[in-house]
Amino acid sequence: MARWLPRSTDLTRFCQKLNRVKTLEDDMMETSFNRCLSTIDLTLLGIGGMVGSGLYVLTGTVAKEIAGPAVIVSFIIAGFASLLAALCYAEFGARVPKTGSAYMFTYVSVGEIWAFLIGWNVLLEYMIGGAAVARAWSGYLDSIFNHKIKNFTETHVGAWQVPFLARYPDFLAAAILLVATAFISFGAKVSSWLNHVFSAISMGVILFILIMGFVLAQPKNWSTQEGGFAPYGLSGIMAGTATCFYAFVGFDVIAASSEEARNPQRAVPRAIAFSLGLATGAYILVSVVLTLMVPWHSLDPDSALADAFYRRGYAWAGFLVAAGSICAMNTVLLSNLFSLPRIVYAMAEDGLFFQIFSRVHPRTQVPVVGIVVFGLLMALLALVFDLEALVQFLSIGTLLAYTFVAASIIVLRFQQQKVDVPAPVAGDQPNPEPHEGPSSSELKEYESFSDKLQLVDRDKTKQQREPGQLKAAFEPYLEFLSDFYPGEVVTVAVVTLMVSAICLCSILVFGNTHLHLPTWSYSLLLVLFSLGFLLSLILIWAHEQQHSTQTFQIPLVPLSPALSIILNIYLMLKLSYMTWLRFAVWLLLGLLVYFGYGIWHSKENLRELQPQRLSARYVVFPSGSLEERVQAVQPSSQPTAGLPDTDTNDCKR
Repeated sequence: MARWLPRSTDLTRFCQKLNRVKTLEDDMMETSFNRCLSTIDLTLLGIGGMVGSGLYVLTGTVAKEIAGPAVIVSFIIAGFASLLAALCYAEFGARVPKTGSAYMFTYVSVGEIWAFLIGWNVLLEYMIGGAAVARAWSGYLDSIFNHKIKNFTETHVGAWQVPFLARYPDFLAAAILLVATAFISFGAKVSSWLNHVFSAISMGVILFILIMGFVLAQPKNWSTQEGGFAPYGLSGIMAGTATCFYAFVGFDVIAASSEEARNPQRAVPRAIAFSLGLATGAYILVSVVLTLMVPWHSLDPDSALADAFYRRGYAWAGFLVAAGSICAMNTVLLSNLFSLPRIVYAMAEDGLFFQIFSRVHPRTQVPVVGIVVFGLLMALLALVFDLEALVQFLSIGTLLAYTFVAASIIVLRFQQQKVDVPAPVAGDQPNPEPHEGPSSSELKEYESFSDKLQLVDRDKTKQQREPGQLKAAFEPYLEFLSDFYPGEVVTVAVVTLMVSAICLCSILVFGNTHLHLPTWSYSLLLVLFSLGFLLSLILIWAHEQQHSTQTFQIPLVPLSPALSIILNIYLMLKLSYMTWLRFAVWLLLGLLVYFGYGIWHSKENLRELQPQRLSARYVVFPSGSLEERVQAVQPSSQPTAGLPDTDTNDCKR
């Protein structure tokens, strides 16, 4: 029986396969896409992804049913929470200017299987999101014509009474998706130009709403006679924050477009900051004028802005609001259709998804196959499926991506940077005092196959330490940690931090309701998991991190990503159990795709299967002699044993 059990070495090798990271090429600016997008283009893409139907629907819904006029505070808190996630995307987008967004960021820092699952969830998120917006667009346009389109379809096509299917086929929603797919396939420049047009109209309508709204504002609508500014108290504000948070999820389109940006190191961070700032300002100001125009408790949740103007005697303004809403929905559709094929392309290019989706049209320089296939799938979803039950699924995919990107920032920041070391040339005189190296009394080793410089018998007290090493100030107290490879302790601490965050948020969400914990155990568990979270944070902070002035870096690492992690986990646990059940089913399907196709066709897997090469090791001794040892490169799963005495040539330089 024991012989059928896998050996420990096989399990180790299997785990290494699952957690291998992507090897980036030297020139990350080289791409088959067309680098044509400027900072303004990316900013408008981000605004289009965030300021959609939520501005016209979400503000009224949250104001009436959840927070009252204090929806303003909810949007401020939600904007700050989104900023934490957005800054993580900004740093990665500048450092790794490749398409793929959260999938790519996770692949280069955490591991392959985690990256695939993130990409797999983002894929469904964009499909459902685009289809849902198309149906909302169709419904909004239908309402302008007194539901004549719906009545005509039900009369001549028929109505369905089937679970998970829509009441009637929405041909209008499918048609707008097919038209948008056609425009997106013409290239990034055409897509950007179309987004400019719709964004300009949408922002013009928002400006009109703000000016007219402040003219018609009545401060008495915030008075105690109408219920006050925060009728639902702090709990209502925080519940509103959780809902408003999802209004800002569209900024990741900027990171997904970084491979088409002219200067991604500058354009991506600036575009994310500008778009998030403008979107937050728009949501806050529209909430102000909406709750000042009419009493918050009399708002119509389905069309709050149009109804507010109608009740104040400006029915003509409702048509402008409707036009702005339709244009805003168009920008969200373009954002979804723009991002989705590029993430699929990144996965296919890495070999984790079907290779056909990695084809780029030579003329338009966009992944046409992915655009057409997923545009058709999105149109099919909008045509026949009831998406209301699936909309909540969007939240869990987005929050999971945010969580892994934040964790990836910490891991990557505390990893050693690769140092390009040229192989020694025969006849060259070794430099006894290399630049930024130790003194000539130290032993140094150069490995040409790994491009890393390792200093043997390292001076523990030297001032400049590499990323991932323990800071000199903490070494007297945590000396036992200095024996680990740089970055190992940080990786373990990040895992501990995430586990502590999950346990802490679980107690906060379920402790009093589902678990019915006594007060003493509830408080004790909160203290224990909070200590675990804080100690992990301190342990990470006690290590050196990378400091670069070449690209944007998020400030206050590891605190900022850690706050983003705990907030995202808290919001995920607030979702319904049916959302988690659907999420688990989708994950299982993803694992079938990964283990059936991705793990075997992965480019990293093919790189491991390449024939063994020869590498040369050059060890410079304090005396200045050079010993050359030639050996075959061993697979990463097999630890390199000590070098034998044979095949060793000593030579003096």
